[in-house]
Amino acid sequence: MKIVRKEVTAAVIKTFIKCIREFKLPTILTLILIIGEVFIEVLIPTRTADLVNDIKAGAPMNEVVQTGIILVIMAIASLACGGGAGFMGAKASAGFARNVRHDVFRRIQGFSFENIDKFSTASLVTRLTTDISNVQMAFMMTIRAAVRSPLMFVFSIVMAYRMGGSLATTFVVVVPVLIAGLLLIARQAMPAFRAVFKKYDRMNESVEENVRGMRVVKGFAREDYEKQKFGVASDDIRKDFTKAERIVALNNPLMTLCMNFNMVFVLLVGAKLIVSSRGQTIDVGQISAMLTYGMQILMSLMMISMIYVMMTMSWESMKRLTEVLKEEPSLHNPENPVTEVKDGSIDFEHVSFKYSAEAENYALADIDLHIRSGMTVGILGGTGSSKTTLIQLIPRLYDVTEGSVKVGGVDVRSYDIETLRSAVSVVLQKNLLFSGTVRDNLRWGNPEATDEEIREACRLAQADEFVMAHPEGYDRWIEQGGANVSGGQKQRLCIARALLKKPKILILDDSTSAVDTKTDALIRAGFRSYIPETTKIIIAQRVASVEDADLILVMDKGRIAEMGTHEELMKSGQIYREVYEQQTKGGESDE
Repeated sequence: MKIVRKEVTAAVIKTFIKCIREFKLPTILTLILIIGEVFIEVLIPTRTADLVNDIKAGAPMNEVVQTGIILVIMAIASLACGGGAGFMGAKASAGFARNVRHDVFRRIQGFSFENIDKFSTASLVTRLTTDISNVQMAFMMTIRAAVRSPLMFVFSIVMAYRMGGSLATTFVVVVPVLIAGLLLIARQAMPAFRAVFKKYDRMNESVEENVRGMRVVKGFAREDYEKQKFGVASDDIRKDFTKAERIVALNNPLMTLCMNFNMVFVLLVGAKLIVSSRGQTIDVGQISAMLTYGMQILMSLMMISMIYVMMTMSWESMKRLTEVLKEEPSLHNPENPVTEVKDGSIDFEHVSFKYSAEAENYALADIDLHIRSGMTVGILGGTGSSKTTLIQLIPRLYDVTEGSVKVGGVDVRSYDIETLRSAVSVVLQKNLLFSGTVRDNLRWGNPEATDEEIREACRLAQADEFVMAHPEGYDRWIEQGGANVSGGQKQRLCIARALLKKPKILILDDSTSAVDTKTDALIRAGFRSYIPETTKIIIAQRVASVEDADLILVMDKGRIAEMGTHEELMKSGQIYREVYEQQTKGGESDE
């Protein structure tokens, strides 16, 4: 167990050391300046003691002034070292945090869906925000306080014994008591601090769900319920932090007790020694220095305990971030990847798939399907029939468990991933627009698209009319997630974005569900004229959206239950015919 912990610790530290990179120099300078600051600070009480003794002995004014000037210079030098260390430390820690944030975000971008499934969205957000802030603070404390406090403690102990001799025995009593108390306090507080992080994930998840589903929440008048749910999660975190802070708050009275004991001991015993030795063994200056060193020693211990608490909290954050940084993407480019997709033909050769090796059931089972380039394929099926799972294998968002998927006659695992995905446009069921103008969003499909190409794609997707109806046209600002456009408008803009890519394969995953049947028909007509050679796969709930397709698949429980044209399925496809009749009869009765 200890060996495993050591290996984990070494792996975490090694991972984060790599993130220092170009900020090594500020980090090293911070350490050097901190050492200089501590060295000067522990010398100042000695010079102050000499000054006090000189004044008491009636030394000439020029000697007093000379010693005073030296003290001023030392104070300025200490201040300069401290200020420089603060400046360099801030630069190093902020840069370190930037690198960590960059590495974590870059790693997430390289994840496959399988990797992302291991982490919730809320958890990843917490790791990129709260956890990285904790790690940044830990790095700052490591290069500053975690170096300064131990050095100050050691140097002050040495100087205290050098100045006070037997009087320094007070620390034999005070230091162990303070160390034991601080360790006990920190140990008691740690479980509460550790528990907070997972609760942060749950609270962020609650917030994310609420914001994403705001229309549903208001539609069902569930605001009070959501407030209560958030309040419970927030109050849970408050309780843990309150418990931990109450324990940590005991630091102050313990520190005050030790300081007062040290002060009383030094003053009483020191005064007795001065009187008994008539200033020969110890003098007033040494008493003054002993009080200062005592303060430095105790404050150093106090800081070390706080560092221990903070570092323990940050350690949890570091381990959580390391989980992301060490997570290997499950999809990799082959050694010699194919960098050109010949055409949009698709072949599923006895494909079976499950989401994880531990899963008992297959999401797809023995799919054997061959689609020629340029065909229009419709896919129907009930909820949970694995329609979306099927199309996710084409751009290699997941790898098959058994069998193979080929695009352009080449196994998708042989392609360069970017090349393959550039040849496949997917308009998902949950359409997403990004904050920016309409034009910015459309150019996600093709960054080099001209204004005329953008308008042409929008006309084909039946989006140009509503875009131009707005005073700002294509410069209209889209809020995050497309919150200021309707569901149907969002779908049409996403389709236009996909068309701009001019892909070999276009996949629409129920992405015309929010538009009327007339607009849906116009969009499909636009496909035939604009991208005739592109293979088009349309997942839909309405038979009308796929009845003119070259091939229609009916999915059921992860298998292709029926396959053929509209006419063929009306004759021999029981499921398809039932769905068709239900929808057409429903339409007639509605009229």
